[in-house]
Amino acid sequence: MFKKINKMLFSRNFAMAMLVLFQMVLLVGVILRLTEYFVYLYAVFMIISLVMVIIIVNRTDNPAYKLTWIIFISIFPLVGGISYLLFGGKQVTTNFRKKVQTVMDQTLDLARQDQQILDELEAQDKSIYNQANYIYRHSLSPIYKNTETEFLPSGEIYFERLKEELRKAKHFIFMEYFIVDQGSMWDEIVEIMAEKAQAGLDVRMMYDDGGTILLLPFKYNEYLESFGIKTVIFNKMKPILSMRMNNRDHRKISVIDGYVGFTGGVNLADEYINKIERFGHWKDAGICLKGDAVWNLTMMFLQIWNFATNTYETDFDKYKPHTYYKEAFANDGYVQPYGDSPLDDEIVGENVYLNIINRAKDYVYISTPYLIIDNELVTALTLAAKSGVDIRIMTPHIEDKWYAHTLTRSHYGQLILAGVKIYEYTPGFVHSKTFVSDDEIGVVGTINMDYRSLYLHFECAVWLYKSKAVLQIKDDFLQSLEVCQEIYLEDTYNVKLATRIIRALLKILAPIM
Repeated sequence: MFKKINKMLFSRNFAMAMLVLFQMVLLVGVILRLTEYFVYLYAVFMIISLVMVIIIVNRTDNPAYKLTWIIFISIFPLVGGISYLLFGGKQVTTNFRKKVQTVMDQTLDLARQDQQILDELEAQDKSIYNQANYIYRHSLSPIYKNTETEFLPSGEIYFERLKEELRKAKHFIFMEYFIVDQGSMWDEIVEIMAEKAQAGLDVRMMYDDGGTILLLPFKYNEYLESFGIKTVIFNKMKPILSMRMNNRDHRKISVIDGYVGFTGGVNLADEYINKIERFGHWKDAGICLKGDAVWNLTMMFLQIWNFATNTYETDFDKYKPHTYYKEAFANDGYVQPYGDSPLDDEIVGENVYLNIINRAKDYVYISTPYLIIDNELVTALTLAAKSGVDIRIMTPHIEDKWYAHTLTRSHYGQLILAGVKIYEYTPGFVHSKTFVSDDEIGVVGTINMDYRSLYLHFECAVWLYKSKAVLQIKDDFLQSLEVCQEIYLEDTYNVKLATRIIRALLKILAPIM
């Protein structure tokens, strides 16, 4: 016990927590020190709060986000306006935003759309063309043919396929993940990466500091670099009160030799392959691509890598799909990997979901770990269900975060009343993020149905049209329903008053949690 306490007291996490707490205490102390000027300060703070409310009302932010801040300012008028000024409005430093924009501008010419593919889509279905064109224009992610797709319905299968392709690597390996934890899964991957790096391959690893700060030892990047693995920590956590710390890299990307790529919900830790049990059986999903569309995943990785390292590579041709694969790729429908950034004021992730729901004719099946959604998604789901579209949503039965699970369940009643069918995955926790609709469209990626994924994180996914993976997603969803329990309207009524109150309060706070 003493060793554990001693380890905690001298950890990086404890030091950061204490420094942040010190800043908060200092801020409160300054305010208290100025109480002798209360009358004047009261007037100034009230004016600031009033101005902030006017600014909030006229911003283009999500209405739920604006409402949360207006309520906060109304309850705490003395500090509410100042708080929004410091932490609201999704504030990011000008330098941070400029750096990201510079990287995007430098790679703009590398994301050119083959107009012939868009013309084909327009001739087949104008609504499909509109969706693909939207993703291209607002995510700078072209749509491709000549790409094989393979849906990976579990973390275990994802892991085996990833190891298989990593072992085949002959030129380079790029990996970018939100969570990395030492254990059987990660140790095997490190062994392969180290072997490839020592053989002269360009091996790179990028992980998010927020996702790993409680998992990896301090300066773990230096350990990986000792094997020749180039390593970058994205957006290092700092003991400062800053909204920038909310902008995490939630992507999961692997690219091998430029023509094989992986993404999905699977991080690199043992619970994702059920090597250890945390919340019952862990249900996840991913996708493997082979072909032209992998270029989008490569570009996403290099953009964030260049941003994090303050570098710019000029020779991108060596990373393109056909550089090391000279044969023609098999054609498997249309494939469009895309990214979403919290810095461009375009909520691509949510809009892709909305477009799928709004154009559906027969069904939409959704798998998500969290159902913490705004009014736009609630309206789209309920309207589609009322119009006769079969809307089914699968969520976890065993929670990983009590407040997230409470918020998820708080939406059940309204959705079920409109005709949406809700299922909880009885064996444990669902972490897959998939959409499938009308046997034609599918999405597999990292984008949760919550405010953090949709508004604050760097995310990615793959949009599919008439690819074999689409029906694979559907089959996996229907098979998973066999071990789910359906939630009925009466279940949503049998809730204790205390739980109802907690749900109501959490709903108010959801946009800023």
